[in-house]
Amino acid sequence: MSGNLNSNNIEKDGFNVNSEESNYKDLIVKLKEIKSTIALLEKTIFK
Repeated sequence: MSGNLNSNNIEKDGFNVNSEESNYKDLIVKLKEIKSTIALLEKTIFK
């Protein structure tokens, strides 16, 4: 029975890693969008 618990924990850990990786990738995409927006605003302001 403890073998089942261990395999379940490993599966959950794998899911958490995938979820964290997905969150990290989403954050990077949003930061790139913010960077682009700031660059566009700077161009507009300093024209």
